[in-house]
Amino acid sequence: MKERNYRVILFMRIQSIYLALFFLIFSIIFFVNFIDLKEKFTSSFIYDTSEKIHVNFFLSLMATEIGQLKSTVNEEEAPSISRSVFLTFTNIWPEDIRTFLGREIPGFSSFNTEIAVAGFGTDLTTLPIESAPPLEMLLKEKELAEQDQSQPNNTQEKGIMPGPKTGKDVAFIYHSHSWEAFLPVLPGKKTANEAVSLDESKNIIAVGRKLKDELMKRGIGTSHSTTNVTEELKKKDWNYNHSYALSRETVKEVMAQESSISYLIDIHRDSQPKKLTTAVINGKTYARLFFIVGKENKNYDRNLKLAKELNEELEERYPGISRGVFIKTKDDGNGVYNQDLSSQSMLLEFGGVENNKTELDHSIKAFAEIFSEYYWKAEEVSGEG
Repeated sequence: MKERNYRVILFMRIQSIYLALFFLIFSIIFFVNFIDLKEKFTSSFIYDTSEKIHVNFFLSLMATEIGQLKSTVNEEEAPSISRSVFLTFTNIWPEDIRTFLGREIPGFSSFNTEIAVAGFGTDLTTLPIESAPPLEMLLKEKELAEQDQSQPNNTQEKGIMPGPKTGKDVAFIYHSHSWEAFLPVLPGKKTANEAVSLDESKNIIAVGRKLKDELMKRGIGTSHSTTNVTEELKKKDWNYNHSYALSRETVKEVMAQESSISYLIDIHRDSQPKKLTTAVINGKTYARLFFIVGKENKNYDRNLKLAKELNEELEERYPGISRGVFIKTKDDGNGVYNQDLSSQSMLLEFGGVENNKTELDHSIKAFAEIFSEYYWKAEEVSGEG
């Protein structure tokens, strides 16, 4: 009789444990899915978190099942489970002062930028910088006689034979900050904040136009937006912070009209000085490039892969041309950059405020060369080319 009662009690206890585990798992799932967590359990979040936890923590867990691993674990270095849980859920890392002060000190959050691939000379002290957008100055400039409305020369240069044609537009070039310009073509302007213009021959639109021409020469159908973002923001009574919302409207409209477009290229320029944005490669001077990948969108992993692959090809052929691949979250930028609209999106910066046309042209041709090879290779693999 006693043995029977013991079995009943044991069975009830086991059932209670199962029930408790069920409610625990259900609560965790509910918490993760319905509470507005600052950090979501994305693959990138899990990767970044596990990367910061000491390797001995994982070895300790595995050693509980694989006895042979116990000899490889340094107990003195292995962190406690409580510390690992604390680091994961608070995102405060004692070794990194940015996690304590990033939101308290104005401007300090910019150092949250992650460097996925560091180019030559790239570290936290040489991060890309955006110049202030003096919209009123730009609107007044519209009235100046220097505004050049001439059309670009689309004739092909000798030595570059047109490649096979896509037969459709597959790439779209646009500019969320179309006013960004270059000091060498702005007489009387000296500082980074003055390097702005509505003149399409002097601002970043000229870079986009040249890149379009180079891609078209290589058979890649390309569209290019020359939208004057400054004027459009003014019409909507929007400010600088709405730049990506405005360019988003443009991108969505073009993609709706041209369903074949899959590569989105948002072109900018940096505000860092020439010593950081220029490289001499085989006797030629280039405006250095860098990629920015937004982390706060569903296409983050694939867009990061694209940026890394293009960056690697560029560096292999033109060592030093790239400053690297940067990852930005909503804490230090837009965090999305319209890259949720395509898994083949990139934000690409060509040079800085002090780079001249020759340096920019060299880099545009280099990028067009690498990108076109990447594109046609991908087409061969997919069997669509």
